[in-house]
Amino acid sequence: MPEPIPIRPQSPAADLDALAEITEAVESGAGLPEVVRAASRALGASLVLIDRSSSVLAVAARSTADERALVADAEGVATHELRVGDTIVGRLRMRGRATEPPAALLRVVTTLIASEVERLRAPERASEEAQASFLAAVLRREVTDRDDIVARAGDLGVDVTAGTAVVVARAHHYAPADEDWRARVLAAAERAARSSAPGSLAAVVDTLTDDAGHVVVLLPATADEEVRRVAAAISRELRSSLHGFTFAVGHSRVATDPGDLYRAGNEALLAANVAEAGPDDSVLAFEETGAYRLLLPAMSEDPAELQRFFAETVEPLVTYDEQYETDLVQTLETFLDADANVAGTASRLFTHRHTIRYRLERVRDLTGLDVSSTDGREKLGLGLKAMRVLGIAAPRGPATETGAEGGRVRREPRDR
Repeated sequence: MPEPIPIRPQSPAADLDALAEITEAVESGAGLPEVVRAASRALGASLVLIDRSSSVLAVAARSTADERALVADAEGVATHELRVGDTIVGRLRMRGRATEPPAALLRVVTTLIASEVERLRAPERASEEAQASFLAAVLRREVTDRDDIVARAGDLGVDVTAGTAVVVARAHHYAPADEDWRARVLAAAERAARSSAPGSLAAVVDTLTDDAGHVVVLLPATADEEVRRVAAAISRELRSSLHGFTFAVGHSRVATDPGDLYRAGNEALLAANVAEAGPDDSVLAFEETGAYRLLLPAMSEDPAELQRFFAETVEPLVTYDEQYETDLVQTLETFLDADANVAGTASRLFTHRHTIRYRLERVRDLTGLDVSSTDGREKLGLGLKAMRVLGIAAPRGPATETGAEGGRVRREPRDR
C-alpha cells in the first residue's frame, strides 16, 4: 500500500512552503515521483500524472483504492491538462481530500509539473524525431544510397543489413477522441513491436501517398514468419489498449537489401489500405493483396496517374455517396464480388433487387460506365482498386452540403 501522504493545512505560508518543496524536488533532480508527491502535499489532494500516451508516470495517493480511482478517472476525479505553450505534454488527475486548492496555487503547480515533464521528455522526443525523420526519408525515397541508409539506421541502433520489413498501422476513431490519439496509437504499436522484435523503430509518418498519419514500424527480420508475428502482436496491442477505434495493419515482405526499404514501405502501405476494405481490425500481408499488387508500381512511381484513373471512374460515386449518404460504392463493390449477379448482390446487402438495379443505373449515369458491359465492369473494378491503393475510404457519414437540413440529406429508401 502506498505510504499515506499527510494533509498540509491550506494557508498562504503553508502554500509557499509546499511550493518550495516542489521547487527543491525539481532543482535536485529527484524525479517526477518526488515532484508529484510534493505537489500532492501542496494541493492537499491525491494525484496521478499521465503522459500523452496515457502511461502513468507518477502517483501520490492515500491508498491502493485511491490510486485505482485516479487511474480509472472515477467520479470525483478532476483532470487538468499540462501544457507547455500550445503543446499538451500530459495530464494531472486530482482527487481532493478536503477543500479545493486555490486556483492560483493549482496553476503554479501544474505549470511546474508540465515544465518538468517536458524537460525529462526532451531526449526521448529527440529520439522520436530522429526515428520519424529517418523513416520518412526512406519511405519517401529522399535517401536512396545503401550505405547512407545503413549508417543512419546504425545511428539509431538498428542493423538493417541482415533483413528488415515494414509494418503500417492505420487507425480510425468511431467515437470521440482527444487530440493526442495518434501519440497513443504510436505508443501501443511501438510497445508491441519492441517486445516482439527488439530494435524496432516506430514513428507517425504523415505523408506516404496521402496525409492520413500512418504509424510506420521498421523491424529487423530475416523471415516472413517473424514479420507476421510482429504485425499480429501490434494488432492485438492496439485492440486491447485503445477503445473506440478500428485498425487496419499491413506488412511487407522481408527486404534483404537496405536499398529495398522504399519498396517494403509501399508494400506495407498497400496491404494496410487493402485491409481497410476488409473486416475491422484486419491484418494483411502484401502477398495476400491479390490483384492489388499489380497497382503497386503505379502507387510507387506515379501516384498522380493512379489518382487520375480514380477520378475518371469511381470518384463521382464517392462524391455522390458523401453528399447524399447513398451506398453506390458499396453496391458496386458487392455487385462485382457477386460476379455481376443482381439477385446475389441484393441478397448480400439485404436489399430488394429493384433497388440494386436503380443504384447501378445511377452508377452508369454518374460515371458513364455501364456495369452490363465487360469493359465497364473492368474499368470500375480497377477504379475501386485504385481507390483502395490510394487509401481513400468510401464515405458513409452525414452529408454536409450547404442548405441540407441539419447538415443531412435524406437517404434513399431501403427495402425491408
